[in-house]
Amino acid sequence: MATIDLRTEIKEFLSSRRARITPEQAGLPAYGGNRRVKGLRREEAALLAGVSVDYYVRMERGSLTGTSDGVLDALASALQLDEAERDHLFHLARQSRTPSGPRRRRPAATVRPALQRVLDATADAPAWICNGRYDVLATNHLARALFSPVLADPRRPANTARFVYLEPEAAQTFFVDYDRIASDVAAKLRMEAGRNPHDEDLIALVGELSTRSELFRQRWASQDVRLHRSGRKRLHHPVVGQLDLDVESMELPADPGLLLNVYTAPAGTATADGLALLASWAASQEKPATETQARSASELS
Repeated sequence: MATIDLRTEIKEFLSSRRARITPEQAGLPAYGGNRRVKGLRREEAALLAGVSVDYYVRMERGSLTGTSDGVLDALASALQLDEAERDHLFHLARQSRTPSGPRRRRPAATVRPALQRVLDATADAPAWICNGRYDVLATNHLARALFSPVLADPRRPANTARFVYLEPEAAQTFFVDYDRIASDVAAKLRMEAGRNPHDEDLIALVGELSTRSELFRQRWASQDVRLHRSGRKRLHHPVVGQLDLDVESMELPADPGLLLNVYTAPAGTATADGLALLASWAASQEKPATETQARSASELS
């Protein structure tokens, strides 16, 4: 089984962020025209962070144990980390301060009945709940219709990351901006790995994707991280065609680790019409099953 080693995560993350910054970008003079190091040198990063070279080298070798929040802030500024990268750095440091123990399988995530009722009450917009591993845990009827290509996999819970990387032909047809989606999925899984490096389900998922997808191995090696946020997603549904949807992704404070995702479109747009058509198609798909159940009940009476 693949493992997520904190020291390696820290080392590769910090060295990759340092390598992308030139002295000019950092406001430092670039002495000499033949630099053997891509990006900043370690001593330059240490200078910008206000720490000794030895201390910086220790951090980049994977040891953040005992590093104060002030030093982490200075390091984030020196490496010009964005919000997601800064959060990731702090997650890695927090995990480094926690005594390591055996990996434990987290209990299977369940969605409270009240949350399912919230989804069902959202009748005009696809809405679904997932965890940080991209497991699809609950949906409303429109989300089931919208994500029918993803849910075609009989494995449960269905997993969007598996669909993106292990069903590339179907995923490239479904996601109009497939390349960006693939990058985002790997970056969000990397973010989750920083939060929960001992989650066996996550370790198994990363191992499976790494073994079976060259594209995932490439995107995973980039060390990029990304937050779940609002945005635009363009999908090509096999029944109703292209839908340009606004996405709101919201953490659920009462259910840590779960995310509510809602897809909408402005009234009067082609996508709004497409969602209405999708709702009609979904109702037609559910009707035969209902009629079959009614006939069965009639025969038993």
